[in-house]
Amino acid sequence: MLPWSVEVKGRFEEHTFDSQILKGNPLGDPHERPLWVYLPPGYREEPDRRYPSIYVIQGLTGQLDMWRNRSAFRKSFPELTDELFAGGEVPPAIVVWVDCWTSLGGSQFLDSPGTGRYHTYLCDEVLPWVDATYRTLADRDHRGITGKSSGGYGAMVTPMLRPDLWGGLATHAGDALFECCYLPEFRVCARTLRDQYGGSYEAFWDDFRSRPAFSKDTDGELLNEWCMAACYSTDDDGTVRLPFDPVTGEVVWDTWERWLSWDPVRMVPRHADGLRSMKAIYIDAGTRDEYFLDLGAEAFHRALAAIGVTDVFFELFDAKHGSIEYRYPLALKYLAERLSP
Repeated sequence: MLPWSVEVKGRFEEHTFDSQILKGNPLGDPHERPLWVYLPPGYREEPDRRYPSIYVIQGLTGQLDMWRNRSAFRKSFPELTDELFAGGEVPPAIVVWVDCWTSLGGSQFLDSPGTGRYHTYLCDEVLPWVDATYRTLADRDHRGITGKSSGGYGAMVTPMLRPDLWGGLATHAGDALFECCYLPEFRVCARTLRDQYGGSYEAFWDDFRSRPAFSKDTDGELLNEWCMAACYSTDDDGTVRLPFDPVTGEVVWDTWERWLSWDPVRMVPRHADGLRSMKAIYIDAGTRDEYFLDLGAEAFHRALAAIGVTDVFFELFDAKHGSIEYRYPLALKYLAERLSP
């Protein structure tokens, strides 16, 4: 049985980041965000040493303090991180936990007129601040990003969009192959909107915010599809476009194409040069993932192979979507080894 407190060998530093980029965001969400930085053992004792950096981003509905949550008889991810680097068998790295939550559940770590400029926040505010504040190896070849689910999505697309900044990525069950993970929910949303909300998403949000969240079976699908639309298919004036008819569930093809343009599998050919330059790519997912993100992982892996990227860690393992925090140190280890000088 684990103790209620675990001795930390490295050091966690907690900050409140005052973002200028997130000020006035469309949802009115806070522009002051928590930011955690983990310094490995030896950081203070070796003042001339510099370290690779690995950024951790969260899944949909995740907020930064939720990383401290511990399942029964299991260590939390921060505890697993410290255990990994305190063991002395993995090259030390600075690990940065970034908060990109929104009141819709998340941002997909993209810039969108529906949510805010979270891609720019991560790449052009947080990253330079970390490099200026800590002794990082401030070069893309020594910088990586990792996440699970929507965080895994962000870990795939962020380096594709900014290969000048990122040299490695790790994705655990990241959103990919959108026709498998998103499209099946269209019919659930349409039926629920018709039967319970008169075809109105506004009525859903009024109801959702009036009671305990996720106290109805279809809350997850309705929140997920609206949040994705806010990230993938919002017009410049802030109008959120759904990729399906809310009454019938029929696909709205021009909007669906906007979504598909953000599918990591389909983005690969457009970002082939950047992906070929990566020093580390890690992909995994559970074979019983409820959102079929194991199929997305396989498709992303195959898309990489099609452009000649074959030096990749890839594994499908026996698990569902949740409770796979024991996989996260594997990705940290892989990135730390590949991104160290």
